[in-house]
Amino acid sequence: QVRLVESGGGLVQPGGSLSLSCTASERTFSTYAVGWFRQSPGKEREFVVNISWNPDNRYYADSVKGRFTISRDNAKLTVYLQMNNLKPEDTAVYYCAAGRALGADPRMYPYWGQGTQVTVSS
Repeated sequence: QVRLVESGGGLVQPGGSLSLSCTASERTFSTYAVGWFRQSPGKEREFVVNISWNPDNRYYADSVKGRFTISRDNAKLTVYLQMNNLKPEDTAVYYCAAGRALGADPRMYPYWGQGTQVTVSS
């Protein structure tokens, strides 16, 4: 029902910044909660941050709190993830996910993008 496409990944130096976008295929996107998750080789998929249909409701993983900011522009069918002060341990494939419930469990999100690679390295 909801197709998601991530963009904005790339290579950045430690301490640098990167902005990711997640764009949906249809207008009902505004009614969904959206989460960002990340996964590195050999690791479980990790919750990063999520945002409700009410954009004032946002929750961050402790590992990114104070460095990452999520926002959404429903008119553009897009959710953004601004990542500042990036660390090598932030290196992962970042996935956008949408669902009807706000939570940190990836199993709560039925719709997923294909991911965008973020590499933090000198």
